[in-house]
Amino acid sequence: MTISDILMLIAVICIWSLLLVNVVLIIAGYMYYIQGEGERVPAIPEEPPFVTIMVPAHNEGKVIIKTVEALLALDYPWDRYEIIVINDNSSDNSSELLAGLQAKHATRNLIVINTDKVTGGKGKSNALNIGFGRSKGELVAIYDADNTPERKALRYLVGEIMNDPKLGAVIGKFRTRNRDASLLTRFINIETLSFQWMAQAGRWKLFKLCTIPGTNFIMRRSIIEQIGGWDVKAIAEDTEISFRIYMMGYRIKFQPKAVTWEQEPQTVKVWFKQRTRWAKGNIYVIVKNIRLLFNPAARRIRFDILYFLSIYFLLLTSLIMSDTLLILHALGYVHTTIAGFSSFLWLLAITLFIVGTYITLITEKGEMKLSNLWIIMLMYVSYCQMWMVVAAYGLYAYLKDQVFKREAKWYKTERY
Repeated sequence: MTISDILMLIAVICIWSLLLVNVVLIIAGYMYYIQGEGERVPAIPEEPPFVTIMVPAHNEGKVIIKTVEALLALDYPWDRYEIIVINDNSSDNSSELLAGLQAKHATRNLIVINTDKVTGGKGKSNALNIGFGRSKGELVAIYDADNTPERKALRYLVGEIMNDPKLGAVIGKFRTRNRDASLLTRFINIETLSFQWMAQAGRWKLFKLCTIPGTNFIMRRSIIEQIGGWDVKAIAEDTEISFRIYMMGYRIKFQPKAVTWEQEPQTVKVWFKQRTRWAKGNIYVIVKNIRLLFNPAARRIRFDILYFLSIYFLLLTSLIMSDTLLILHALGYVHTTIAGFSSFLWLLAITLFIVGTYITLITEKGEMKLSNLWIIMLMYVSYCQMWMVVAAYGLYAYLKDQVFKREAKWYKTERY
């Protein structure tokens, strides 16, 4: 067996191991969705807890009005929650728009914090810490500035977390509001449903683990106080704080009936910038928490650490290596006796990808249509390959930031 054969075999084993893990998560997630379909979400207490909703915003004038009005219309006792918008070093008309909303809803608990380049402009984590300093809720919910949550979203999150003292946080689901705007947003819609929310459901079903997304979640105030707030060096503050909640002995539950709708990037340029930030942020979290693999107290969350390690390092390396070897073999530069077998496994992997992804979509109303099947096929040969570039560039950007000691800052996602 040649060196090329050995490298190809290692790559194939790694890729298929991760593929099978994904299949298991899809099956478990599908079971969770089916079993929870008829279950009622726990009701909020007769004396509802006071909730602080925080909305970090930087130059969000195009979307902030719709977001705040959706939060004001939530199906939750209006005198039992406050909304704190952290208008963080914005240079657009956000300040004027928010002032108008405050005047319009003068009887509501709507607080606007305007920061400048001295106090703010240092990233989402810093903005959340500023908002938390003004908050008074025993529960804290976070929504991004482009979100329009469904009316019962907060009620569902509060009901779940108050029903189980072992829960440190409860996450809802976000859907793509502009899914029909372009082919890219169609891809993102499928990615969100299949590779984020079905994986979350599967991990909760199997391991009672979930990772906090950037929006539509609630957590206990006592936890934030105990951990000292958000890590200002983390640009993936949601993943980072999830691991700290795990280490405190709490669980994070996924409640798919708590839904918010958010705007996704409509151009590749905006998408690439946003996803690179995600990749870079998650790599920071992996590096920060990799030592927990050897910590007996962290045995419950080793799967998540290995899962993130596998996605951002093992899978990326294996895909690049196998693709490179197949190309070099076709050009005659290297010889591998298992190239044909690898091609067969590659085609089988594509088939599993298409079938598995489509199955995850049927849990969502209106998504079980033939057109999505063709979108998934196209997605594999385009969007998924773009993700490889994003992961590689995210690693490069992370290493560059470490070398030049760059601080976290706002990465503005363009709104429409």
